[in-house]
Amino acid sequence: MSMAETERLDPRVNAYRTDLADARLEGRVNAARFVAGEPARIATGTASLREAPFEEARQGSELLYGERVAVFERKRGWAWVRNETDGYVGYVREESLGAAESAAPSHRVVALRSYLFDAPDLKTIPRAVVHLTCRVTVTDRHGDWARVADDGWLWAMHLAPLGEVERDPVAVARRFMGAPYAWGGRSTTGLDCSALVQLALAACGVACPRDSDMQEAGLGTVVPSLDEARPGDLLYWPGHVAFLLEGDRILHANGHHMAVAEEPHADFRARNMAKIGDVRTVRRIG
Repeated sequence: MSMAETERLDPRVNAYRTDLADARLEGRVNAARFVAGEPARIATGTASLREAPFEEARQGSELLYGERVAVFERKRGWAWVRNETDGYVGYVREESLGAAESAAPSHRVVALRSYLFDAPDLKTIPRAVVHLTCRVTVTDRHGDWARVADDGWLWAMHLAPLGEVERDPVAVARRFMGAPYAWGGRSTTGLDCSALVQLALAACGVACPRDSDMQEAGLGTVVPSLDEARPGDLLYWPGHVAFLLEGDRILHANGHHMAVAEEPHADFRARNMAKIGDVRTVRRIG
């Protein structure tokens, strides 16, 4: 097999290196060894997914509490993993991982953020902060508290069964207003443009790829032109995505405001036309 064939697989969502690769890719890529991923889950509020196994490496994405991962390697305190939510591959600190649960997730977090406590008592010191859209497995109830896996307790009113979904992705995205822009971030304390879309759609029960180019390539249906776009549609430029709102405004996480913000589409266009051009693709969900 030639390296040209290997390079056709996107390394962002396919776990392969010259020395090691996902067993599912055997026969498709060149690697010295193939392994089946060991199941695990994220046991901390968030976990930075790095592009290389060292602290100075750039964050490619971020994993959220409760997300299932496949672990291909554990070495020097780092784990090479694939996120089962969106397929993203990278390195996390090994202490972020917990044992995989046998039971499937039953609920998701519907509060913007919620504390995870060691006991069903709001006066105890929180163990972690969990974020909107985190999927959890409720194993017990105690009054207004829900026990999740073996990790602790969440306020039950901050949870909803997985079958109960939001209806309006824009309304969900607006809940992130003011959250700081963070390259690779996927939580309410910092996120990027494509993560805002991914999380807003996840709250509505719609699976969504991680990066804007992945979304542009296959999310929803294509709207033939910007003139035919309507509020709620997604506007894509090279490397960027935004929700279209009423009054030709857009909602997006962006580096100009360094936050999730609303602004006139005309302002964004004037600021970026020379750099990235006009809207390249419009996509509609539902």
